[in-house]
Amino acid sequence: MTAPTPVPTRVLVLNSGSSSVKYQLLDMRDDSRLAQGLVERIGEETSRLVHTPLQGGGGEKREKNGPIADHAAALKAVAEELAADGLGLDSPELAAIGHRVVHGGLRFTEPTVIDDEVLAEIERLVPVAPLHNPANLTGIRTATALRPDLPQVAVFDTAFHTTMPESAARYAIDVETADAYRIRRYGFHGTSHAYVSRETAKLLGKEPEEVNVIVLHLGNGASASAVRGGRCVDTSMGLTPLEGLVMGTRSGDIDPAVTFHLKRVAGMSADDIDVLLNKKSGLVGLCGDNDMREIRRRIDEGDERAALAFEIYIHRLKKYIGAYYAVLGRVDAVAFTAGVGENAAPVREAAITGLEELGLAVDADLNAVRSDEARLISPNYARVAVAVVPTDEELEIARQTFALVGGEAPAERPGETLGETLGEVNA
Repeated sequence: MTAPTPVPTRVLVLNSGSSSVKYQLLDMRDDSRLAQGLVERIGEETSRLVHTPLQGGGGEKREKNGPIADHAAALKAVAEELAADGLGLDSPELAAIGHRVVHGGLRFTEPTVIDDEVLAEIERLVPVAPLHNPANLTGIRTATALRPDLPQVAVFDTAFHTTMPESAARYAIDVETADAYRIRRYGFHGTSHAYVSRETAKLLGKEPEEVNVIVLHLGNGASASAVRGGRCVDTSMGLTPLEGLVMGTRSGDIDPAVTFHLKRVAGMSADDIDVLLNKKSGLVGLCGDNDMREIRRRIDEGDERAALAFEIYIHRLKKYIGAYYAVLGRVDAVAFTAGVGENAAPVREAAITGLEELGLAVDADLNAVRSDEARLISPNYARVAVAVVPTDEELEIARQTFALVGGEAPAERPGETLGETLGEVNA
């Protein structure tokens, strides 16, 4: 008697950078992680793969060092590591591969099964996302060559923000010029803002449609969003991830005339200014460090530059909290997430202190607790909840991917095995 074909419930999530691939394999029956890992320094002699099996309580982390020529070789190495754990990519339990794609423009408002037309549009958006979309495309093409029979799904960072009204999305510049060159506010970190806003509603015991949330995604890159009833109505990043909050190496909001001044007076080129504002500004530009833990250590030792950098960071953060409070009219919760938001209690305390008239407050004891769980850190009397909600962009991508494909079994290409396909990828 032939054994029944397993129902495909697994999703492989790929986040492809220019020289790296992050991955997770999840089982969507219970959102559990079966394995995760990272391939970095692709194309160098010092390439490194770190793989961690997680099913059944997990196993020993495995690390391999040595040259990995390109993304095709990287994905082959990932496939081998997964196969060693009995999780091979040829498994009939694999439903789809979900890809993080940074920029989807206005066309892609939801997860999308990738075909040639979708690839062409992602390629067309490269001028507005030159650092990210090319790497995302490489990952998609490599994974498609590896498993051409399997649905490949793009989940776009910008999609969650496409619900912004035109009054929030448009810049006040000449309309014809803006439209000709796709100049508008797109926003980023969308998968995180979507996930955290929903989890915050759950923490409050409500449906997303019932709550208004200000989400503060604070990592080395940082962004804020105003979410009304589960839909984004404003966000701090714009045409690029440079706009908005003070970040680790990015300036955030700045008078555009600064760029003209630097070109005319300092003789800097457009590329020089790009590097200055994206890589040599923010916290690192202000005090030489972009690690909040190190900045706090320096403040404790009396370092004035570090203290000023922290004050500027908090000042910008408070401005956005206040602005989004005004945009939303009613706020049910402010949610902190990402590396700094989840772990830096002094940042959370400083950002909320002084906003008591808005119904916001932080309980010092609750704020000091370290936990991987979503939690409230506001006192019971506070009119507006303050929450810490760990983000999970990989789970969000997996959920959106699985919801789109519906767990359907991948079509087979007659007479072809995964081994043959792997051989084609690395030919």
